[in-house]
Amino acid sequence: MSRLFMFEKPLGMRDTLPGLYETKHKIRHAIGDEMKKWGYQFIETPTLEYYETVGVASAILDQQLFKLLDQQGHTLVLRPDMTSPIARVAASKMLKEITPLRLAYSANVYRAQQREGGRPAEFEQIGVECIGDHTISADGEGIAVLVSSLEASGLENFQLSVGHIGFVKEFFKDILGTEDRVQALTTFLYEKNYVGYREHVKQLPLSSIDKQRLLDFLNLRGGEEVIEAANSLLENGKGRNALDNMKQLWETLADYGQVGARVKFDLTLVSHMSYYTGILFEVYADQVGFPIASGGRYDHLLSKFGKDTGATGFAIRLDRLVEALGKIEAREPVQCILFSAERRKEAYALASEKRKSGLKVVLQDINGVENLDASTELYEEVTMLVGKAGKETAQ
Repeated sequence: MSRLFMFEKPLGMRDTLPGLYETKHKIRHAIGDEMKKWGYQFIETPTLEYYETVGVASAILDQQLFKLLDQQGHTLVLRPDMTSPIARVAASKMLKEITPLRLAYSANVYRAQQREGGRPAEFEQIGVECIGDHTISADGEGIAVLVSSLEASGLENFQLSVGHIGFVKEFFKDILGTEDRVQALTTFLYEKNYVGYREHVKQLPLSSIDKQRLLDFLNLRGGEEVIEAANSLLENGKGRNALDNMKQLWETLADYGQVGARVKFDLTLVSHMSYYTGILFEVYADQVGFPIASGGRYDHLLSKFGKDTGATGFAIRLDRLVEALGKIEAREPVQCILFSAERRKEAYALASEKRKSGLKVVLQDINGVENLDASTELYEEVTMLVGKAGKETAQ
């Protein structure tokens, strides 16, 4: 193994410089304030969790987990998502209280990359979890909060695709018969490899009618009319309950007004997060090739922590949202006070007065400046308090 250069970082890790930091800070606060308006309360969980609890429950592939041992020999993981840690907290400490719980978070998560390819191994998510509510109203609220949060961040052009993983599994199982066949076909959907999907279907030992049903399934995208189109593909009633959920969701979103205008059904939508059980969704925006947010219903995850209750939520990828917004915040106006030793007290007092009035002020000893012009050009205003002992450049 070659020796690392001193400036190298672990694979997939990123530095955040001041401009990007300020952008993320403003977006984070705008979204957080919006979530609070909907009654969601923020929560924090540890960066490190036990592998046997959160690590196993997370639905993130084992090879993507960052693992380490503590001094007692227990295997720990850097949290790979936030849904599982919040499920742990809710099940152990909060579900004894009034439900449903409306919790929010803003935190970094960690997923190892074998080859970076532009994909970060550490990234920030901001999202919500509604725990203890089985109703479609909760799913509708989650989507409404997501749309409202993205609009609060300043994002204008985005589209939300909604599917139902329960419908996909029941429809495929009814035709294909085995879980292995269902999983194989579902993988093509997750990879959005529709050519591969069609070729795979053609090779299956099925009747021509069932093959056509599977091919027609790819067309189940659009508005409310998709529900009727999907219903026409069903036999034996398998999947009808899921379609009833979708119809109820559409009516719920319509009651939110403009929320429905951003939403389209896509019954081919699936997720790599295996704990989803019902309605799920993704958000796409201009200029970004990956979903900037995703979420859905996960009614069985809490049972892994000893509580059997329904839950739904979503996570926004802050890095992808920044990319979609396409802007980096300009440096906020900062004033600079240059001073020499004999006027230091005066400079300190002036800076204190300016800060009390809400201004941002930098204090700089003139003798610590090598190039005066270069050192002051970034500041909105420069005040010089320099006596005879100061540098000649400041006279």
